[in-house]
Amino acid sequence: MEASRREEEFNQLVFENQAIIHKICRVYCVFPQDREDLFQEIVFNLWKGFASFRNEAAFSTWLYRVALNTAITQKKKNRNRLGREVKLRDTYTGDAKDEILEQEIQVRALYKGIQQLKKVEKAIILLYLEEKTYQEIADITGLTKTNVSVRLVRIKTKLEKLVKAILSNT
Repeated sequence: MEASRREEEFNQLVFENQAIIHKICRVYCVFPQDREDLFQEIVFNLWKGFASFRNEAAFSTWLYRVALNTAITQKKKNRNRLGREVKLRDTYTGDAKDEILEQEIQVRALYKGIQQLKKVEKAIILLYLEEKTYQEIADITGLTKTNVSVRLVRIKTKLEKLVKAILSNT
């Protein structure tokens, strides 16, 4: 009975935090099928380690650590894969379509820029975009709060240049 209760607890926690996993998958994978594979790999690794989760930190903090480590490991395995564009659905018309298209272009440019960052930079900016505090980012990444602050300034500058370059080429 205890195993069943633990499994229910795990499923509920993953369900509540699945948006985090999806965002990490989007940052680390270009191909939709790779995102699905990474999502499953992250959930599998979370399940394998769930027995060792001691509630000393928030579940989401622990999830970030496991998910980011899994994504970085997978990225190393899939290093030589080429990116391909995902087509925007043609479901809007007129001005709304133009606005949606412009936003989609900007979001894609941001994700392309993030994909060009180093592994640790990706993790830091992803956590920052999730509105984590510097202390939370430090706890998740194992860096100091000061180091997170310094790196974020550099990452933002680097990312701004990358996104501008990407948008100027579209």
